[in-house]
Amino acid sequence: MNVFKRICVFCGSSFGSSESYKKNVKQLGALLAKNDIELVYGGGNSGLMGVLAHAVMTNNGKATGIIPHKINDRVQHLELTDLIVVDTMHERKAKMYELADAFIALPGGIGTMEEMFEVMTWNQLGYHTKPLGLFNIEHYYDPLYELLTHMHSEGFVQKEHLEQTIIEDQADQLLQQLEKLEMKAFDKWT
Repeated sequence: MNVFKRICVFCGSSFGSSESYKKNVKQLGALLAKNDIELVYGGGNSGLMGVLAHAVMTNNGKATGIIPHKINDRVQHLELTDLIVVDTMHERKAKMYELADAFIALPGGIGTMEEMFEVMTWNQLGYHTKPLGLFNIEHYYDPLYELLTHMHSEGFVQKEHLEQTIIEDQADQLLQQLEKLEMKAFDKWT
């Protein structure tokens, strides 16, 4: 059983087209706070990013934002437990990955996908064995799951690596499955 002190959540700086995104993200934030799991995230106050951080903080949780100077100067912030300002996006991701015990990707855009795929890649290459969950609100990640399955069937992704990513549409179930997931190091090259 995994015990998480900090979970890094990748999320959009937009709200998306459905109110369900906000509702479910608020539930996740409250759940993290209730379980004394610190949020590590991109540090902004806009879109789902802001909804999540606000939900954590208003439920007496802890949140650490990590943000590059370029973005920090252009966005508003919540009162967080900690805000770390770095020079580049690469430093931001490195710090997020360093602090996190696990990762969750919410619905989001290109930046969310890039961060999520980097975590998957690093797992595949053996740089970490930290679990990743995709919060599948409104079936957002169904097309991605189909693509990953296709990648496996075409011989580009090993089944073992796919099994190290949880896809779930309920916040409490997602967290429970991440806690139960037995992470293994696999050799991509064999």
